[in-house]
Amino acid sequence: MKEYIRELFSGYVRIKVVGSYTELFINRCIEYRIPIWDIRRLDEETILLSLYISDIRRIRPHLKRTRCKVRIHERKGFPFIVQRVISSRGFLAGAIGSILLILLLSNMVWGVSVNGATPEVEHKLRKAAYELGVKKGTFIFRLPTNQEIQQELSESLKEVTWIGVKRNGTSYHFQVVQKQLPEKEPAASPRHIVAKKKAVITKIYVEEGQAKVKENAFVKPGQLLISGFIGKEEKSQLVPASGKVFGRTWYVSTVSIPLKSSFVTHTGETKTNHSLGIVGFYLPIWGLKAPEFENYEVNERETNFRFLKWQLPISLMSKKMLETKEVERTYTNKEAVDAARNVAREDIKDKTAEDAEIKTEKILHEKVENGKVNVKIHFEVIEEIGKNIPIVQGD
Repeated sequence: MKEYIRELFSGYVRIKVVGSYTELFINRCIEYRIPIWDIRRLDEETILLSLYISDIRRIRPHLKRTRCKVRIHERKGFPFIVQRVISSRGFLAGAIGSILLILLLSNMVWGVSVNGATPEVEHKLRKAAYELGVKKGTFIFRLPTNQEIQQELSESLKEVTWIGVKRNGTSYHFQVVQKQLPEKEPAASPRHIVAKKKAVITKIYVEEGQAKVKENAFVKPGQLLISGFIGKEEKSQLVPASGKVFGRTWYVSTVSIPLKSSFVTHTGETKTNHSLGIVGFYLPIWGLKAPEFENYEVNERETNFRFLKWQLPISLMSKKMLETKEVERTYTNKEAVDAARNVAREDIKDKTAEDAEIKTEKILHEKVENGKVNVKIHFEVIEEIGKNIPIVQGD
């Protein structure tokens, strides 16, 4: 078995030895330990035998001594097969083309699946993923990372709580957790609506219950606005009070804005280079020149190539260089005050409900100190001020 494997991988030839002293030639090969086998006599002066490729040079002196000549009859073994393949351009081109085609197809998207979504949400998700490039026939290394895809889809689909993105070979799998619709609230228990902060009533809408305040009335926290008792005292009934009460409230916000500040920003100029990574060594293939700008931020992304289900030790490294520059911003006193107003408005929006409306704003105090403008601003806001409290037996 070992000899057969050696013959197959080392390669051997079947040669014709022609001469008057062929027996002497065989004896000399045996004497000098040159492996020969499968010896056959064809006629009185011709024999046929097998010989390793590596021993062809060793038989030359013995051919001269025995006055014999040799002709190659057959070539067998792996080296000759490789040689024939290389010499056959059509076969070689077809083999290389097939390998390249498989490599190409192994690095393209061929499947997209969605689990855990209703048909409507699945349709929206597939459409959003398609716009990001996650579709059949797209090269995987041209797509965003899984984290970027997950972030983009989560921001665009308000119906989902979480989206998991996983790539398995040439397929993308999306796992969706949809938002649960709120369960139908049970029948409300009897309750009052009271004020949750100081305010002057501007509007009051009563759906159920009895209003206890009027417009332009000043109320304090905890004061009753809509009562859960309806009817006369002798025949009063308890109901869950419902409605909306809007009032004018007041806030004071203090903001400090530096007159001079510096920050780093992107200019919009970019340069990208690509390298082919082979077992940790990277060979530049595109964008070889260094960026013309001095200061920049580098974003790297490396994508491994695949061949069928196997991941190859070959990758495409993309480096995107974004030019940055340090910008110094200088405010005048007026510009600093305007910036402080914007910051204060955002602060008020964070403290109030979405439907709250800022009616007026007034600067109470303005002072420049230690390179900063310190501003205190008074806001008048119209917002809903009511909150529910249960009616306790005995009230």
